[in-house]
Amino acid sequence: MKSFAFAAVAAATALAAGSALAQSPPPPATEAGAQYLALTHIPASGGATLTVSSPAFQNGGDIPFENTQYRGNVFPGLSWTAGPAATKSYVVIMQDTDGVRNNDAILHWTMYNIPASTTSLPAAMSSPPAGAAYGPNIRGAAQAYMGPRTPPGPKHRYHLQVFALDAAFPANPNLTWDGLKAAMAGHVLASGQVIGLGQVDPNAPPPAPRPAN
Repeated sequence: MKSFAFAAVAAATALAAGSALAQSPPPPATEAGAQYLALTHIPASGGATLTVSSPAFQNGGDIPFENTQYRGNVFPGLSWTAGPAATKSYVVIMQDTDGVRNNDAILHWTMYNIPASTTSLPAAMSSPPAGAAYGPNIRGAAQAYMGPRTPPGPKHRYHLQVFALDAAFPANPNLTWDGLKAAMAGHVLASGQVIGLGQVDPNAPPPAPRPAN
């Protein structure tokens, strides 16, 4: 009996250790790119807020690996409460504020001109709703959803922000990040966000080696 109990405790300890190894440390107290958050730079004129949620994770919870570049890169789904009566369109912006490149938070995904009648984007979405368009991300203009690929180390915070605008603007396949922010400035009626945590996939294969110069 003692041998069985010891084996059970040892197995439980090993399982706990394995789970601990699979979980990245929590994010740091300070976000390196917090100053670049769109919610801060493009505030709602009256301070009105939207309640934003995702069916894939709770606010402040872990983003499933299926919604990251490590696996399927499947869009997790997003919903928000309706904006004020004057809302003409919505913009969604996803930023990693625990990573900074080129003096900015890492821009993962944007979508603009989402119709005012639309207050959700389905999980596994493959194209924008009618009238909406993909905007820029760190890879360039008109980019589809790019989920997290968090590097080894602490978890990163991914801000999925929704903005209700009193206008829509012409679709532009060459729209830049600066151009999107300029178009939104002065037109935001309400905004909100849901934050998901990304971490390295412990089962992911190592990245392919870069070609020699």
